[in-house]
Amino acid sequence: MNDKQCKNIIDEIFMEIFEQKCPLGIDELLAECAFDIRLPNKVIDAVTGNETWASSINSNKYITQTNMQKYDEYKGWIRPKKEINSLDEILKLWDKINYTTTERIYDSINVSKSDTIYNCENIYRSQDCRHCKNTIFSDGCANSEYIIACQRSANCNYSMRVDDSSNCANSYNVICSSKISNSFFIQDANSLHECMFCSHISNRRYCIANMQFNREEYINIKNEVIKWMILQLKNN
Repeated sequence: MNDKQCKNIIDEIFMEIFEQKCPLGIDELLAECAFDIRLPNKVIDAVTGNETWASSINSNKYITQTNMQKYDEYKGWIRPKKEINSLDEILKLWDKINYTTTERIYDSINVSKSDTIYNCENIYRSQDCRHCKNTIFSDGCANSEYIIACQRSANCNYSMRVDDSSNCANSYNVICSSKISNSFFIQDANSLHECMFCSHISNRRYCIANMQFNREEYINIKNEVIKWMILQLKNN
């Protein structure tokens, strides 16, 4: 995925959640909203000298999955047998072939700056995602579409900053919750629709800080909250 495609997806997600396009560029959004998420880091392919992306940076040598496969086809990774006289010799021989593979992309299309991606489409700077589409700055997500800065979550759509949750839609900043829709700042809750700043409640709509409002009251306050959130993003 290129940067233009990434920004288009970001804007589409923002429109669904906040009813306006994202006021930030890609790198600015990364700094503001994905600062605490494990993401692939830029490293150097030891064979080509080109940059690549790895979920693990505890290695001395890297090689992209593509270059690893090319080497296997061209020359092969099996080495001629030789006499070994010490453990030190084994370690030296191992070092010659011990590259950490990067950008491990399996059965996926249009993936960039990512690692350990399975059966996905349109993925940007993410890792350990499975059966996801249009996913940006996310880690450990599954069966989700149009998400930004989410982690350890599944079955989410058009959501941003969702952690350890499932079945969330059109929501922002959801933690350890399920069946949340059109809501902001939710923690440890279940089955909420159009709620904000709520925790430890279930089967509610139009609640703010665990207090019940009517729809008109709620929408008026929600509009002000959206203005405040967008202003915070612009000013930080």
